[in-house]
Amino acid sequence: MKHNLKKKFTGFLFDLDGTLIDTSELIRESFRHATATVLGERLVDEVLTANVGQPLMTQMELLGGSAKAQELYDTYREFNHARHEEFIREYPGIEDVLSRLKARAARLGIVTSKSRETVNMAFESIPIEHYFDTVIATDDTDNHKPHPQPLQLALRRLDLAPDEAVYIGDSPFDIKAGQAAGMATAAVGWGMFSPVRLKELEPDFFLEKPEDILKLA
Repeated sequence: MKHNLKKKFTGFLFDLDGTLIDTSELIRESFRHATATVLGERLVDEVLTANVGQPLMTQMELLGGSAKAQELYDTYREFNHARHEEFIREYPGIEDVLSRLKARAARLGIVTSKSRETVNMAFESIPIEHYFDTVIATDDTDNHKPHPQPLQLALRRLDLAPDEAVYIGDSPFDIKAGQAAGMATAAVGWGMFSPVRLKELEPDFFLEKPEDILKLA
């Protein structure tokens, strides 16, 4: 679906990890610990993070198969929660962008594959929840990115049509989900995935820095 790239959007839906908050090192360290502990392997980061952006259990099934998925999941979460404060970081400029979007009366939402519990943990560390009109976590839908259902739910809650909003994310699964929902998509250059991989999916926009988001409003 082609979008009017000169159009200004009234709705902005965001992924969370790698887009609004910097959890890249937290995720990598958690995966390294879980796979070394459960599988006895030290996998390269490209393998560990290849499916970041999908629900955690899906990622563990892809890494360890059904036999090891639950143990990987539990080991990852134990480490991730224990070391959360140590590794989570803010992205410079993000909060200013959110504040300026709200000042322009934009409607803002988050659509993430994190659980509600871990979303709340993130907000305790980086308190940006008040900028958002809705937050869709993996608990809220039966289907998950790259399926469009989470984005469709967010659009309904914000009373927006697909062509009124843009979905902004750092993973291929974000871009695929936005495209499946009939939305414009924007890939960010500061997250976990390489610009080359993201641009292959032909997002409508590629954003080099957080301030570029304001050009869409």
